[in-house]
Amino acid sequence: MNGTTHPRLPARRGGGSGTWWSKAVLRAVEEAAFGEKELRAGRALARAGAVGAITVTEGGAVAAVTEGQDAFTVEVTVPVLAEADAAAFTELVASESGRIGALLAGQLPHALVESVEEVGVELLPYGGELGSACTCEAWLDPCPHALAVLTQLAWLIQADPFVLTHLRGLSRERVLRDLHQLRQPAGEPADAAGSGGDPSATDDVDDLVVAEDAAVRAARLLRLESPFDSW
Repeated sequence: MNGTTHPRLPARRGGGSGTWWSKAVLRAVEEAAFGEKELRAGRALARAGAVGAITVTEGGAVAAVTEGQDAFTVEVTVPVLAEADAAAFTELVASESGRIGALLAGQLPHALVESVEEVGVELLPYGGELGSACTCEAWLDPCPHALAVLTQLAWLIQADPFVLTHLRGLSRERVLRDLHQLRQPAGEPADAAGSGGDPSATDDVDDLVVAEDAAVRAARLLRLESPFDSW
């Protein structure tokens, strides 16, 4: 199971405007909370920078949360997509030009999510799908520490929708690999490119690599100019 560790987010002020998809995730967090008191406590921990580095894997994430002199380990879970649903998602990304470029640039096109939902695939989670476990003694599920991690996950998803797809079982690497395989002519081995395979397939993959590199560089520049506490 491949994991991606995202560095600790600094403390931030206010809630920020957010994007439509990060707001959808935050609504799911609100739905999962036991009550307003716990939700406020979780948001306060998230904004205070009390959540450590978050490691995202297929179906979940793990992070440490500090509160006063104590530290707790939180695990949150999100159901992964079935193989047929994952394949449908990839095919819909490939069905229109610009969709993969948008994802690589940190955007989640509304039309893509609508198309995904039309075929019965739920990409954005709802409250009942968000599971959690924490080493604290709170009887609530999710506890404020888990709500803090879920809140910061929404912030990460705002900057990079691949965090959301990774939680659903589709890491950035898998999406790019599956798109490559879709572009392979029927019956041609996946590694045929460069050894007599279709040159256009090679060009497509090269274009994706170049686009990804450009998107990563642009995202880094944006983060330098617009730190998280301005969201």
